[in-house]
Amino acid sequence: MRISILTTIAAAVSATALGAAEIAPTAVSFEDGAVSQSLTGVAGDPANGSEIVGDKKQGNCVACHQVSDLADVPFQGEIGPALDGAGDRWSEAELRGIVANAKIMFEDSMMPSFYKTEGFIRPGNAYTGKAADDTFGPLLSAQQIEDVVAYLSTLKE
Repeated sequence: MRISILTTIAAAVSATALGAAEIAPTAVSFEDGAVSQSLTGVAGDPANGSEIVGDKKQGNCVACHQVSDLADVPFQGEIGPALDGAGDRWSEAELRGIVANAKIMFEDSMMPSFYKTEGFIRPGNAYTGKAADDTFGPLLSAQQIEDVVAYLSTLKE
């Protein structure tokens, strides 16, 4: 009996680990701008997503969008649409696609592609004035994208 319990636990852990493989930015599959598959296989954390949306050193979404839920964050932008009600306007898959690369759904969007590493014209290496090197990566990690999507999904009208 002990062996069967350990075998069951090991199988569950292996299945979870296999399901939690991160999708690379170059392997993300968009369908009409939406990304139906989780980038990590792990549920996003809305509390962490809220931090990313309001943090000027991470997602900094509030530089362009207003979010009533983050009223304590000063200097919210008006370039993009207000994010209030985002969870009603778009599905989880659509939100994931928009955050990962908004230009796929909205071709003329000024929103940065937060999960993209190719197709840029002359990317730089941070604020060095030099060309990007091998460390050039997405603006947000796959888990951060999932966290932002989880948070945006909570924003209902």
